[in-house]
Amino acid sequence: MKTLIYLLVTMCLYPNLFAQDTLQKTTVVLPIISNGIDLASVQTAESILRMELANEKNISLVSEKKTFTAIGNDDCTDDECAKLIGEKLNAEQVLICKLNPLGEKLIVQYNLVQTSTGKNILSERATATSVEDLDAVMKRVAISVANHSPFNTNQEVGNIVKQETVVPLSQVARYNFGVGFGYLFPSVGYDMDKEKSFTINAYFDYEVKDYAVGLMLGARQGFAINLYGNYLFSKTDVCPYVGGALGFHWVSQHSQSYSYDYGYYDSNYSDKDGDGIALGLQTGVRIFHTYNFQIFIQGEYIMTFNDYNDKAFVFTIGIL
Repeated sequence: MKTLIYLLVTMCLYPNLFAQDTLQKTTVVLPIISNGIDLASVQTAESILRMELANEKNISLVSEKKTFTAIGNDDCTDDECAKLIGEKLNAEQVLICKLNPLGEKLIVQYNLVQTSTGKNILSERATATSVEDLDAVMKRVAISVANHSPFNTNQEVGNIVKQETVVPLSQVARYNFGVGFGYLFPSVGYDMDKEKSFTINAYFDYEVKDYAVGLMLGARQGFAINLYGNYLFSKTDVCPYVGGALGFHWVSQHSQSYSYDYGYYDSNYSDKDGDGIALGLQTGVRIFHTYNFQIFIQGEYIMTFNDYNDKAFVFTIGIL
């Protein structure tokens, strides 16, 4: 009595355990179509695929002999032909599999055709990095066909393909180091005792997709250190850009005792601080942008938030 009750409960909770035979789908595996791969490798891949499908509980596999007899001397490579073969063999679904090289990789394409409608109910692609990798790929194809699920959702221990073990790079960064030189033209502050002064800058630069970000160390009437970011408008040899910079500027050219902003002597002038946060707006062009060196021409308007409210235009040319 207890055994009967246990069986009834089990049937209610796990009906699939008792219905596996009735849920089996008769499946035809057509010979793998290949071009440019040696016959032995193709036959081995097909053998692995058939074996793995035969081990799936919901697949009833039509024998290889019956399949070849139904096909005859004709090639069966499309959905219409697959539908006819499925009808001839009273199969519910037909698997078409193609195996072709692409460089050093092997591309596996497979379609599962429903016999009753002639439509694809599964269409997937997988990549093997080598012939040896086909073992894991074919195991995954069998699971995909049995479950009618995408290839990439069937990872299990023992069937991970080599491509999935490679850590992808979300972005590839290009590192640049360079130097630029030019002139600083004061517009406000800087004692205004010179029309221009020489500047030289060092750049540590990374390009990521459409942007360039980096660090600038400069001698420009004192010392400056900035973090900058530029938007690159082109991926060609001539690449205009626009961006901004934020950093700190130690201005060292405030040595006189007169305020040029107001034109009179300021007794507290020597107590003013020439250091401050610096903000820059910059634009320019990078030439030979696709090469492993670049020439750049840049114009920048810099503002230093110190006691003198220093502002200037900086024009530089350099190489990265």
